[in-house]
Amino acid sequence: MPINIARHLTNANYPPDVQRRRVLWACLRPLFRWSPRPLHGWRVMLLRLLGARIGRRVQIYPTARVMFPWNLEIADDVIIGWDANLYSLTTISIADNVLISQGAHLCAGSHDHRQDHFPLVLKPVRVESGAWLAAECFVGPGVTVGAGAVVAARAVAVRDVPTGAVVAGNPARPVGASK
Repeated sequence: MPINIARHLTNANYPPDVQRRRVLWACLRPLFRWSPRPLHGWRVMLLRLLGARIGRRVQIYPTARVMFPWNLEIADDVIIGWDANLYSLTTISIADNVLISQGAHLCAGSHDHRQDHFPLVLKPVRVESGAWLAAECFVGPGVTVGAGAVVAARAVAVRDVPTGAVVAGNPARPVGASK
């Protein structure tokens, strides 16, 4: 089915309150992006100001990208590395003791390609305690990464990752256990 761009542009994806928060975040984002590397607390404060629920001892690097902070839930002792992309069109939930390496992409939304106007499809992403998302991996909409699991560098996880599994490849497949 061909894409109907004119119809796609009329999708009512975001209600007015979300549009207002998007404008506010667009104004504040440079303060996040251009803050010095050690100012993790400053970046956490900016995200909290926009509704993110963030625990203690969280380090978020200045080049990390967050789509909608109000859809972000981060527990204690989490690191989100350089150029990580938290595409939080709906909830992205990150449990405690999680490492999200540079360039990792967590994607909580897509489009329904079966309809010509490509409406948004929102599916939460969950990363459970002790998981590691390695460099430049992709975690797709609706995926849960189990406790202690590892998503290897450049892996593409489009299905749930079992607790304690190490997955690699495209699509990601189990290649071992983390412990």
